Amino acid sequence: MAHTEWRDAPELPDFSLLKRLARDQLIFLLEQLPGKKDLFIDADLMSPLDRIANVTILKQHEVDKLYKVELKPIVSSSDQLCFLIRPRIQTVKWISDLVNADKVAGRFRRYKIIFTPQKFYACETVLEEQGVYGDVTTDEWNFYILPLDDDILSLELPEFFRDNFLEGDQRWVTTAGSALHLLQSVYGSFSKVYGIGRCAKVRICDKTLNLTDEQILVDENMGSVFLVDRDVDFVTPLCSQVVYEGLVDDLFRIKCGSVEFGPDVTSSDKSIKVMLNSQDKVFSEIRNEHFSNVFGFLSQKAKNLQTAYDKRRGMDIQQMKAFVSDELKGLKQEHRLLSLHIGASESMMKKKTKQDFQELLKTEHSLLEGFEIRECITYIEEHINRQVSMIDSLRLLCLLSITENGLLSKDYRSLKAQYLQSYGIKHLLTFANLRQLGLLEEQQAGETLTVMESKVGKLVNDKTVGKLTDAFSSLAKKSNFRALSKRLALVPKSGEEYDLRVPRDMAYVFSGAYIPLSCKLIEQVLERDGWTGLEEVTRMLNGQEFAVTGGSSSSEARNKTDAQRIVLVMFLGGCTFSEISALRFLGKERDTYYVKQIEYMVNIKLSI
Repeated sequence: MAHTEWRDAPELPDFSLLKRLARDQLIFLLEQLPGKKDLFIDADLMSPLDRIANVTILKQHEVDKLYKVELKPIVSSSDQLCFLIRPRIQTVKWISDLVNADKVAGRFRRYKIIFTPQKFYACETVLEEQGVYGDVTTDEWNFYILPLDDDILSLELPEFFRDNFLEGDQRWVTTAGSALHLLQSVYGSFSKVYGIGRCAKVRICDKTLNLTDEQILVDENMGSVFLVDRDVDFVTPLCSQVVYEGLVDDLFRIKCGSVEFGPDVTSSDKSIKVMLNSQDKVFSEIRNEHFSNVFGFLSQKAKNLQTAYDKRRGMDIQQMKAFVSDELKGLKQEHRLLSLHIGASESMMKKKTKQDFQELLKTEHSLLEGFEIRECITYIEEHINRQVSMIDSLRLLCLLSITENGLLSKDYRSLKAQYLQSYGIKHLLTFANLRQLGLLEEQQAGETLTVMESKVGKLVNDKTVGKLTDAFSSLAKKSNFRALSKRLALVPKSGEEYDLRVPRDMAYVFSGAYIPLSCKLIEQVLERDGWTGLEEVTRMLNGQEFAVTGGSSSSEARNKTDAQRIVLVMFLGGCTFSEISALRFLGKERDTYYVKQIEYMVNIKLSI
């Protein structure tokens, strides 16, 4: 493969222990309601629950029937109802209505609500207001972390980004802090803690972790941890993914570590659900590869499988028996997975090799480099008017805004009007939300610029003033991204050849056009063992950086144990598969394991 093999890989902790802890606690809570019971489960908890305690385990603990919470009248005839839900007001009101309906009908049942990952006071207040607080028992299932793979942990909180960064609701920050506490209690304290962003510093490091040098030096089993707010780097999730796992997510949506391939992939009349992790030998070798390299690998894999099958020829009875018992089952499984990934790749090729996608990538690269901006705007206008993709159009608008530090007023108003005409006036709220997040903004001309315009206006006509205003606006508002890109060398020099088969840096995850800012920051801080020398960078990122270390000497730092070479990277607000691939590449280069902990594995959903 294109990537170098681990030269001396540190051993990862056994994260399956987190599943066993969560399962044991859930069983304990279910057994507190003895006898047969029906279990109602929030829709977004069904997949995580299946990975913790499947139907068989639940049946063993007297769960009779399982239902998905659908916020409508129920058909259960059980005398005991248990609800496993997220702490959402709407769901609690629905449960209250069910209890009150049973009261009116004169039916007696026992009700138990299990909130996960924690119980909020607002939910208990609703129960009290609805007059059912004394009729139900409540508890909380501290299900903070779900291991999705050997090196990926997830809180599975899809609402974290919107709640925290858009609405200013900090309730899930406590959950993130509790997840870190759980990791420390099970695997040992972190030796060093780095991070950047208001959420990471003010709400987790300072308040939740409350770390001190003494605490950190207790045990160094987990190595370092790096906390990064999603709003520190919005550019990366706005770029189109081109690594295999990222494309699978974009086209088929990876949910809770699994994906459902439809008939166009399976070459049959049914869909198949597949777990995507390191246990899939085919997937594990192509997940981090640039898509242009995938077909070559799959072709070679098919040839190798055929060679393995051909070994049967000329075997005697004993050899054939050994082949069937030892190898045949594994070969058949590998053949099945290979067929699915070939089908998925063919489906990607049909959609991603079209001229539209190539033009989209070209426009993104131009925006990242800061070239031909006017041509990029023209392309975005065409993209919107042709209604190619509602989400892709928004991504391009946001990428243009961030890389140019806001849109010129005339461009902002024109593009906004065209988008609303193409996709509906209902997206006015979308634009308001994006503006509040800082993803799509209109440049505000400064006072100095206004004075300059007035002086120029005495010399030239109005039309010329408009052109000069545009030029002065772009000069007056120097983009932080441009400065960051230059300071950290995020965008390789144009014209340089980049061999995607043998990548030389993390830029390969975006076809050699851009190194993810979040990953570059992590690389720089770990190399420097802190933020020293990055003061200009942190200033452009609005500060809030921090580093808490145990004060080990430089010689001790150089002689790292396996555990110390494990770095936990916690993205607060979600991350992309491109960033995960980049961190895996960085880990191989540095002989370090990067464990990724996320709230939810998504590209930023812009229709918010």
